Amino acid sequence: MSGPPSPLIENYLRDTGFWYVATIGRWCKLDPKIISALIERWRPETHTFHLPCRKCTITLEDVQLQLGLPIDEYAVIGSAQSADWGAVCYELLGAISDNINGGRIEMGWLRDTFFELDNDLTKLERIQYARAYILEMIGGYLMPDLLRNRIHLR
Repeated sequence: MSGPPSPLIENYLRDTGFWYVATIGRWCKLDPKIISALIERWRPETHTFHLPCRKCTITLEDVQLQLGLPIDEYAVIGSAQSADWGAVCYELLGAISDNINGGRIEMGWLRDTFFELDNDLTKLERIQYARAYILEMIGGYLMPDLLRNRIHLR
């Protein structure tokens, strides 16, 4: 994402448990050499890092501690079981993507539609913007698809 979350949606991100995730990396510098070393030691077939001392895996508790996301509460958005993904998209975001494929919307559409937050938006529009921001975080770096260009509305 291009910048930090707007203060206008901070409360919504805090309520959903995504505030800390939205601020991760804003004040630290990533070391590409360390990232490359970890990537070289990752074994996707076993979901473990093979380190000189022994094997190591990432647990759900590790993710909770690092990202600050609750792991024992209700889902953030809830279940969306529908054949009418346009209606789900409109209900969650207040806009309908022209290109919904199996419940997945394009990240580019999400960024283009929710690029700026105005001060005069209603409470519902701010909630929809916060949902779009969360979807962008999930599809952008928390759980991206292989091409990082689509996110599921669930």
